[in-house]
Formats: sequence, C-alpha cells, structure tokens
Amino acid sequence: MKPVHATIRWIRADLRTRPGQALLSVSVVAGVVTALILAITMLAGAMDPWKGVFARSHGAHVWIHARPGTDLSPLSHMDGVTGVSGPYQTASATAVQQGQRAPLELRAMGTEMPEVGRPVLAKGRWLDPSRPDGVVLERTLARVLRVGVGDTLNVRGLDAIAHRLPVIGVADDSSQGPYPAVTPGLVWALPGTVSAVEPGAGSTQLLIGLRLADPSASDFFVQHVVTVLGGDHVDRASTWQQVRASMEVDSRLLGLLLGMFGVVALIAGALAIGNATGGRILSLLQDIALLKALGFTPAQIRRMLILEQTCLGVAGVVLGILAGSVLTGSSLSQRLFGSVTGTASAPLSLSRLALIAAATVLSVTVATLLPAWRGSRVSPTSTVTAVPPSGRLSRFARVALLVRLPPALVLGARDAFTRRMRAVMTIGGLAIPMVMVTIALGCWSTLDNFEDHPEQIGLAGALVARPVGVSPYAAAAIIAADRDVATVYPEVQTNALLPGQTRTIQARALGTSDQPYPFPVHDGRMYARPGEAVAGQGLLDLLQVHVGDRVRLTLSGVPVIIHIVGRTIEPSLSGQVLSFGLDTLQQSGIDTSTLSYRIVLRHGAPVDTVRTRLLRESENRLDLQAAQNPAKRLVIVRVVIFGLLIVLALIGAANLLTAASVGLRDHLRDIVVLRAMGLTPRQVTTTLVAGTSVLALIAVIAGIGGGLALSTRLIDLQGRTSGVGAGIGRSPTIFELAVAAIGAMALAALTAFAMARKSSRIDVREVSRV
Repeated sequence: MKPVHATIRWIRADLRTRPGQALLSVSVVAGVVTALILAITMLAGAMDPWKGVFARSHGAHVWIHARPGTDLSPLSHMDGVTGVSGPYQTASATAVQQGQRAPLELRAMGTEMPEVGRPVLAKGRWLDPSRPDGVVLERTLARVLRVGVGDTLNVRGLDAIAHRLPVIGVADDSSQGPYPAVTPGLVWALPGTVSAVEPGAGSTQLLIGLRLADPSASDFFVQHVVTVLGGDHVDRASTWQQVRASMEVDSRLLGLLLGMFGVVALIAGALAIGNATGGRILSLLQDIALLKALGFTPAQIRRMLILEQTCLGVAGVVLGILAGSVLTGSSLSQRLFGSVTGTASAPLSLSRLALIAAATVLSVTVATLLPAWRGSRVSPTSTVTAVPPSGRLSRFARVALLVRLPPALVLGARDAFTRRMRAVMTIGGLAIPMVMVTIALGCWSTLDNFEDHPEQIGLAGALVARPVGVSPYAAAAIIAADRDVATVYPEVQTNALLPGQTRTIQARALGTSDQPYPFPVHDGRMYARPGEAVAGQGLLDLLQVHVGDRVRLTLSGVPVIIHIVGRTIEPSLSGQVLSFGLDTLQQSGIDTSTLSYRIVLRHGAPVDTVRTRLLRESENRLDLQAAQNPAKRLVIVRVVIFGLLIVLALIGAANLLTAASVGLRDHLRDIVVLRAMGLTPRQVTTTLVAGTSVLALIAVIAGIGGGLALSTRLIDLQGRTSGVGAGIGRSPTIFELAVAAIGAMALAALTAFAMARKSSRIDVREVSRV
C-alpha cells in the first residue's frame, strides 16, 4: 500500500475512533475564526460605510461655515479646487418630536442635487417643488427621532414659532459624523422653507463645500481660506479627516476590544490545539509504534500528524467563516452595528477572509509541530501503554503532605505535574483566557462607573436647558427655584479657529472663574481667572501642547490668548474641546447673550421627574435635554463582552477536557493500584479531579493577576488615543473577580469530574492485560 493511501486511511480511522476530540478541536478553531471576523468587521465597518457614502456623494474635502453677507465666490477660483458645493443658506432650529428635542441645521438646497457633496438618498425622494414644505432628514437623525418618510417633523426656529414639515426622504451624508455624537442634526429643505423657519437673515449662515485635487492638504487649504475671507468672516471649518475620525470613535473601542480578544483567542486556541494534539499523540503511541514497525519513517509520521490536525483546522476555519458571515449579516448584528456607527456593516472582502483563514491554519500547524515531532521519536519497540514519567513529589504534593490533606488530594497534587510540558500548556491555555476575562470585566466596570458617576467624565450637569421665548435670566431663576436643583452653570458654546487657522474646534464658556463647572481635572488644575482654560486630551494632541502652555485662538473673530491649566476627561468630539469661564468671553468683548444652562441636580434626584417639573413650571419655555452619557451609546459593548466570555469558556473547556482525558489515560494502571491500596471509587475520582483543579487554580491566579496589571492600563491607553483622556479605567470589583474565579474553578472541577467518572467503569482485568 502506498504511504499516501495508508496515511489517509489511518487519519480516517483515527477520526472515526475519536470523534469527540476531533469535534472539540474544530469547535475551538471555529470560535477563534468567528471572533476574528467580528473584530475585523467592526474595525473595517467603522470606516468602509463612510468611505462608500463619501465616494457616492462625490464628497467635499472641506466645509466652510461663513457669516451672512460674506462673499464666497473667490473660493471657487482658488488653486487646487476641483469642485464646489453651494454656497447654501443654513439656519439653526430645534426639532420637538415625541418628547425629544434635537438641535437642527436646516440646509437650503434646490430640487437638483449638486455634483459635489450631494446627499445619498436612502428612502423616499429628494426635495420636490410639488411639496414646497417637504424636508429630507439625515439617516442617523431620523433614527434617533424615530421619524420616517410620510411622518411630520415639528420644528421651531429661534423665534419659538412651530412649523410642521412633512418628511419626504431620508439620506446619508458625508459632510459630518452621525447624530447625536455630532450635532446639530442635518435637515435639507427648499430655500423658502428655511426662510419661513428663520426669517431673520442675520441669524443664518452660509455654507460652502470644496473638493480638492490634493485631499491631504485640506488643513493647509483651510488656513488659506481663512486668509482670503478673513478670520472674522469664518465661523466654522471642518475637513474630511475630522468627519472620518468622528465615525470611528465608538466603533474603535469595540474593534480594539474584539481585535485584542481575537489575538488572545488565537494564542489560547493554539495552546488548546497543541495540548489536544499532544494528548491525542500520547493516546496514539501504540499506533505510532506499530506504524514505525511497518516501515513508516519519522518524517512520514510527522507529516501524517500535522496533516490530520491541519485538516481539522481547515474544517474549523470553514465553520468559523460561515458562522461569522451569518452573525455579521444578521438583522440583529446590523441593528447593533448601526446603533454605534449609524450605518450598516459591510461584509469582509475575500482578501481579508483569506488572511484570517491563513493565519488560523498557520497557528494550528505551528501548534502541532512540537507534539508531532515528539510523536515521531517513538521507538518501534515502545511499551504497549504510555506510562507517565516518574519523578519526585511536586512542591504542591509536599505542601499537601505537610498540612495533612487527605491522601486523594495529595496524589492528585503529585499527578498535576507528572508531565511538565502538558502542565505548562494547560496552565497557559487557561491563564491567557482569564487575563482577557479580567480585562473584559474591567471594561464592564468602567462602563458601570460611567453610568453611576457621570460627574467623573464631565457630566455633572444631568440636564441642559436652553431658553425658548423667555430671557436667559428669567430662565435661570425658574431653574434655580426648583427644589432638586443644586447648582446652575451658564454656558455659551462657540467655535474657535486654531493657531494657523487650519481648522475649528468647539470652545465653551461654562460657569465662571469664581464658580467653575466641576470638570474632572486629571492633570493640572481648574481655571481660576479669565484667560485660563482646561482642555481634553484630543485637543492637546491636536495642538501638540501640554498643560501649562499658552495658545492663540480666534473666538468669534476676536484673537484670544488662552492659558491651558488643566486636562479634563472629555467624552465628546474625540476630546477636542476647550472649556473656560464665561468671564473670559466677557473680558474679550465677545457676545454672551445666547446662554444655555447646565443643571446639576441634588444626589438621587430623578432626572425625568425634574425635567417634567421644570417644563411645567416654565410653561414649556425651556428646551430641556438630558446629558448624553457615552455609556448609553456603548450598550453593545456589554453584549460583546458577554459573547467573548462564552467563547473564552469554550477555549478553557477545551484545555480542561484535554488535561483531564490525558490525566485519566496516564493513570489507568494507577487506578488499579489505588483500588488495591483501599481507595474507594469516590477517592479515585477525587484524585483525578484534584490533579486538574490544581492546574486550574494556578492558571486562575496567574490570569487574574495579569489581567489586573493590564486592565486599567489598556483602558486608559484607549482613552488617551481616542482623545477622551487617561484616567477613566476602573478595575473589576472583588465580587466580579470572585465570580469569575469560582466559575473557572467550577468549570475545571466539572470537566475533570465528567472524565474521572469513567474511572469507576474501567474494567480492572482489561487494564491489567495491556
């Protein structure tokens, strides 16, 4: 018989004889591949939908908001401009829908879509002169407001007059990020509708979009635009890089979490596969010795073992790709993904799937090399059974004797390290998932802290109030009179041109220097005098400055020198926010009449109850919105963490089953001796369970210790790179760690017990004959 045919026949016979072990190996590989597909889909999906919309809309690379009356015609003739969108008149308004209020930007456009920066229609139709009051909503705004084609949008302008506008379409847009992560929400309307909602031309703005021949030069181009128009005429400028970053913020966290898990799962899975392969080879020593006696060379034995495990790996890869494709394409997955990115996830390309498959199969093959090499060294005259190596009592066994533990536990502690390599791989295969479990629980605790202590992420003000049809001072008096209101802080939001005038960021005057808003300051101190400010990590990175530096900004056309005295935790706008006292604007002569208020409630006061009462007391002359807590946007993280724990438990169970089955086979003869020594079947079972439990205990302790050392560091690193800032990470609670440890130990004990129970059914005479 040819060696190839013999190899195939032996592999088929082995798989039929031990289908459970083969299925376990396939399941581990499939779980790892599924996790990697979900991770890469989330990372790629954060970018691909926006890229698709940008390409289909022939998007503009730069958007300029200018003050009314500004002559924007010179911009279309500037060097490097290949296309122009607009100019369009825009107006600020507020949507009042089903108890929700949302800030809007009404954008006046014609019945024909422009060539550059055109919205991509998703539902309904575009603006139609037959429905002159009809509007088209940006998709994420429509989803938040729960408004669709055929519904009516209730809109109020600055004069608080209500307008009912029929929704005739929903579209995607590439000019800004998803709502409510980026505000205001976009609504397209005919010029007559915009003028009806905001009749005062002085309260509007002009918007123009510019497409560039060199997109990478957009920051420099904005600087040139400000020079041409004058800094006092440019209110806000944004680039395509800013929009892309805003699309990434929340998905990046999920993508990195899933990506890190995928790598950890791949390593742990490789150890599980290597351990399982080693165990299978130990159980095949008789067959290997017989094959060698029949003339098989060591190289042929190695190829046969590697081929078998690689085939199992390929089967797992195929199953994982199918499962990952189903999960990423399901309606539930699309809804969860859409709740973060505002768009549908795109399927992975064949090249990415091929890369995942190749990496996984390579890991399986590498994990099989050492056990296959050791198996190929078996002598043709090997003993019929695989007798475990003898040695001295392990330290655990000696400690167990010193404390006078029962004999069954002493023997189990000794047997745990009979095969050193197997023990190390079992501990590693369990410890690595436990590290990831601890990190995942740290993410969970961080989200819990966001919800339970919003003041630690700059959300001490649970409500934001804007006067509508009432003076700011009268509104402040109504708010302060409520029994559940602790403090009221005035706020003015404006845009600031950065040094070099290449882009704008959000600047807000919140509180005063004498009574500053309670920002969580992690570096430096709070602002205490006019001209001082605190900044988010994203802004410090953008400006390449540190706490203590001074920067020159242009606020509402007025040059202002700001001394940055502290770094805050800033969850909005990727941390690119500057905050200072209201007196900084007043000292610079900047108008502060357009006030809103941040309302800090007394401890335990229900936000919805206070909001309802304030609306009643103000006769609905206040626009009251609850502060947007990022934890509410990241509910999907909890779902993802739960899924990760299930897959990690599968990988851990694979290692435990392998350890328990190899331990049982190693001690078949010992079981006969133990029974002859007088140990009961229960004591024999306890001995085998103890051996696996000792390894699991070491792995749990090592894994939790390693996870605690990494958890807060990784979360803070993610906070820093995302612009939110370091200082947000929280370690898992003692209760969570105890539950995880007990769960892992219970899984180890149950798995070992299920295998050890076979010892009570072993035929002593059959074992004695072998």
